[in-house]
Amino acid sequence: MDTLTDIADSMNAALLRFGFPQHPADAYRYFVGDSVVSMVERTLPANCRDGQTIEKCRLALTEEYHLRWANNTKPYPGIRQLLTELERQKIPKAVLSNKPHEFTVPMVKKMFPDFTFNFVLGVSETVKRKPDPSAALLIAEKLRIPPAKILYLGDTNTDMRTAVAAGMFPVGALWGFRDEKELIDSGAKATIKKPLDCLKILNE
Repeated sequence: MDTLTDIADSMNAALLRFGFPQHPADAYRYFVGDSVVSMVERTLPANCRDGQTIEKCRLALTEEYHLRWANNTKPYPGIRQLLTELERQKIPKAVLSNKPHEFTVPMVKKMFPDFTFNFVLGVSETVKRKPDPSAALLIAEKLRIPPAKILYLGDTNTDMRTAVAAGMFPVGALWGFRDEKELIDSGAKATIKKPLDCLKILNE
C-alpha cells in the first residue's frame, strides 16, 4: 500500500504540536522502514533526539495517525490484480509490517476486504520489528513452507535484509519507497517494476 502521504501528514502534525520543523512528504521515503521510533528520531532536529522528546512525539504521532491513516492510503496499481491471481492459484499470502499491529490489521481489512491473508502481523510485544527474521520465520513455520520456498516482496532495505536473514527469496518492488541499487545492495535477488511480475518469478 502507498502509505507515504498519510504517514508524512501525521508525523508533520505531531512535529507541529511541539514547534519542530516539518518535512516534505517525499523525505519520508527515507525516514520510514525500520520502526516508528526510528522514524520519529530521524524527523527531529539533531539536538532534540533525547529519549523523552522522541517518546512524546511518538505518542503524538500515534494520535495523529489514528485520525489520518485512511485519508490517502491506497493499494499501489496492480496489487489487486496480483492478489486476485494469487488466490486463483491458491498461493498462500501473508503481510509482515513494521507498523504497529494495531494499525496493520485494520489497514489490511479496509484496503483489501475481498482478499484472504493467512497471516497479518505488525509490530507488537510479541512480534519483533524487521529486520529481525523471527516473525517471518514464524509465518513460514505456521504455513508449513520452507523459508527458501517463500517469495518475500518488499520495497525497502529493511525488507531485503529481513528476507535474507530468514532465508527467503528477496524481491525488491521498484514502485515503492527505495531505488533499485539500494534494494540489490541489501540482498534482493530480483527486482520487479510491476506487481504482476511476481508471477513470473513464482512460476519459474
